[in-house]
This record gives sequence, structure tokens and C-alpha cells, in this order.
Amino acid sequence: MPTGSSIGACTSWIARRSGPTSTRLGQRGDPAAAALGRSRGGFSTKLHVRAERGGKPVVVLVTPGQQHDQMVLEALVDHGAVRRLGRGRPRLRPGRLGADKAYSSGKARQALRRRGIGVVIPRKRNERPAPHFDRAAYRERNVVERLINRLKQYRRVATRYEKRAAAYQAMVTIAAIMLWL
Repeated sequence: MPTGSSIGACTSWIARRSGPTSTRLGQRGDPAAAALGRSRGGFSTKLHVRAERGGKPVVVLVTPGQQHDQMVLEALVDHGAVRRLGRGRPRLRPGRLGADKAYSSGKARQALRRRGIGVVIPRKRNERPAPHFDRAAYRERNVVERLINRLKQYRRVATRYEKRAAAYQAMVTIAAIMLWL
């Protein structure tokens, strides 16, 4: 990604991807520990990814399929550092944050503004339209979609062999580390 574009060198992108997992029905135990949720397609797990501008993962979180996406927005923003161009400490907060409509709400926008982060999130149909929505910046969100596709190239991430959320989170983290190498 070129560093001289209109967004700036420190931009994060967040997306969520839900997909079916290959786990057995009728599991026993704590559902929260398994991070499996019942949604339209059956049992599923969501991967919430914060990526840097170059398409590398910064933060990856795993949640059950039925959990709302805004529940993890603050955790995605508060964790992970983005390297600065040149010298200096890593930057913890991005200059702007782009996300899909699942993260669109007044509370989410207000929380991001309190942190001094610019918002590139389209409004839902039931919300007022934004007076200054940057469509060119939002088109660059495909960086995180491509990142999720690269993560799903690892079979353990795509099919979720692990029964526990901690083990699956570890496999996703290993896949993310492999993408950095």
C-alpha cells in the first residue's frame, strides 16, 4: 500500500468474518469457553481482525457467532501497536479506523472520537447519513478482507479443529505470526 495516500501511514481496518465451523453438535461444557455461537448457519465463530495499512494483522479476536460485533470494538482498538515510519515508539492508536456497517453506531463513533481516532464507517439504513463520508478511504477496507482470506488459507483456521476458544485463538495467532514472517 502506498504510504502517501490521503488516509496517512497509520490507519487500521477492522472487519469481521463469520463462517461455519466443523465441530460436533451437542458439545458439553461452557459455551463461552468454546466461543461457539448459534447463528443462522448453525454453530459458528467470528474472527475480528484489526490490520495495519500494509495488510498485516495487528489484533485478532475470536467470538461466538451470535455475539454482536460492537462488543469487541474497544478491545480491538486498545490492543496492538502500529510501527511508525522511521524512528520512534510504536503508535498505539491509529489516525483513522475503517470498519464495516456491523460496527456502525453512535456509541462506537463516540468512543472512537474520544480516543482521537477518525472514523470511516458507513451508516446503516436506519441511521442518518453522514455529511462527510470518505468513500475513497472506505474502498481500501479490502486490505483486511484479503488478510482474512490469507488467514483462512491455513486449514486449522478455516475449519476450526479445536474445541476450545483458547486453542483456536492460539492457532489464529500462529497463522498471523506466519503472515508477518
